[in-house]
Amino acid sequence: MLETYVVALATAPLAEQSRRTYASKVRQYLVWLAGAEVDGPLVSTDGRDWAVREYRGYLQGVLKRSPATVNGALAAVDDFYTRRGLGPARAKRAEVPPTAPRALGPKAQIRYLRAVQACGSARDRALVLVPFYAGTRIAETVALDVDDVRLSARKGTARVLGKGQRQREIPIHPQLRTALAEWLAERATWSRAGKNPALFLNRRGGRLTARGAHDVITGIAAQAGLDDHVSAHVLRHSFATTLVRGGTDLVIAAELLGHARLETTRAYTRPSAEDRRKAVGLLPVDE
Repeated sequence: MLETYVVALATAPLAEQSRRTYASKVRQYLVWLAGAEVDGPLVSTDGRDWAVREYRGYLQGVLKRSPATVNGALAAVDDFYTRRGLGPARAKRAEVPPTAPRALGPKAQIRYLRAVQACGSARDRALVLVPFYAGTRIAETVALDVDDVRLSARKGTARVLGKGQRQREIPIHPQLRTALAEWLAERATWSRAGKNPALFLNRRGGRLTARGAHDVITGIAAQAGLDDHVSAHVLRHSFATTLVRGGTDLVIAAELLGHARLETTRAYTRPSAEDRRKAVGLLPVDE
């Protein structure tokens, strides 16, 4: 069943990273299901609903997964059942506390940028600055072609194809412009690049994958002394948080991020865990 699902995913209009994530989460569900005492979980809607609700309880109560992780797993399982012809399960999502998406704080951002500057690879420097300075998703970053980037001495723009095939144009920050110019100059000397239009190439001259880009980002984050949860999405959240909390109009921020709904962008106005810690720290103590 997993193999059949993976084959179906291969032709789905999803980013490669999303396909891998869905396949992984469905595999975990099927492994759990193999040991669960549920009647007809793969052939009837009643069995489906009972199984998914039990699985939600297992993720929350036994594995202690966060609400966002639980909901991500349920989304993948719903996709699995939909492709089997049963449709999504009647199971409520876990309640997610209204908190801002995780982003790097100001000090962490400086540490990250210093680690980027210390990196000896022009490709890697440009690659890891794109989500930070342009707010792109990892799939959007590796999907960029050379022709999508237009640079001049004082400005530049990047054409990004996002979710729902929505295209947007993002002004390129001066730091990113410098990094991209350096990488494009080096890329032009790569004979193995051939006629590949991809902006970011792997060592064999093919298009860099989302997994490869993720490894580069986490590697530089480790060099900066940051934890291993720093990803392209955290960098994108840092971009969005900086804009929104810096007073950028939400409509402009939404356009730059490629959000279809303004409510998605509004999430960056919510208090973060750090905001809550600072608030509690204001309380007096008796010394």
